[in-house]
Amino acid sequence: MDFVSDDQILLGREAESRHELLRMLCAQAEALGIVKDDEAAYQAFLAREELGATGLTEGFAVPHAKSATIVRPAVMVWKNKTAVPWPSFDEKPVDIAVALFVPEANREEHIRLLSKTAVLLMDSAFRTMLRESEDAHTIASAISDALAQE
Repeated sequence: MDFVSDDQILLGREAESRHELLRMLCAQAEALGIVKDDEAAYQAFLAREELGATGLTEGFAVPHAKSATIVRPAVMVWKNKTAVPWPSFDEKPVDIAVALFVPEANREEHIRLLSKTAVLLMDSAFRTMLRESEDAHTIASAISDALAQE
């Protein structure tokens, strides 16, 4: 399954906070048909954020939501021009969010996407590519290829 298309890679964005970033991400997800209701998706992300930090290290975060408003599993990448405050393991702000959208009924897919994404972000070569690339197709292909592997 193709979880990431070029239009799900959002480069050079300008959110001023974690909340604004998540709102804008959900609005784009609604425009792309990933979610039915961007506000409901935003609330699902906020509910997950309340459970604990989704910020990892080195400016990366993996916000994720599982909700009935989510139509299909998808991964979106948001690269912000500046880092924004975000609860993270190294207490550093975040400028790259790899967001996971999973339909409510799809618990196994949620766990699979989350674990594969976490493993991917532990790979320094992948993090470097994600940080340095300004090509949506390159980023989408790399993530899709990695998620397709068993």
